[in-house]
Amino acid sequence: MKLYFILILTVVLLAFVACKKKKISNQAKEDEKIITDYISSHGLNANATGSGLYYVITTQGTGAQPNANSTVTVKYKGYLKDGTVFDQSTSGATFSLNSVIKGWQEGIPYFKKGGKGVLLIPSALGYGNQATGNIPANSVLIFDIELVDVK
Repeated sequence: MKLYFILILTVVLLAFVACKKKKISNQAKEDEKIITDYISSHGLNANATGSGLYYVITTQGTGAQPNANSTVTVKYKGYLKDGTVFDQSTSGATFSLNSVIKGWQEGIPYFKKGGKGVLLIPSALGYGNQATGNIPANSVLIFDIELVDVK
């Protein structure tokens, strides 16, 4: 009887894990479609990183290139796929890269000081399934960025 109970519990747990993975996979597929449609409709020449993140470098920059532990100053505008702006800094915000969303941690190091471009961030590298301020849950985030300084 004990073995039967353990077997049933194992099957239930495996089914739960499989459903959860499928849901994550479906969201990743939806995000990928949103991002690739956006890239296509805006005529962008974007690079994929393999994690779901895409980036576009419009101005290469010539200065230092940050790493995960760098402190950076970035001018940016963040918006949703429909163009709704949810945040921006025209004078530049300074922060440690290890203190921001994973999409910025991964994407900003592709730029050099003085570089400009776009980050297209899937929800898993943004705020995931949590709504934050006026950003709905499971939102793809798009950022126009300029890397002003690297320390």
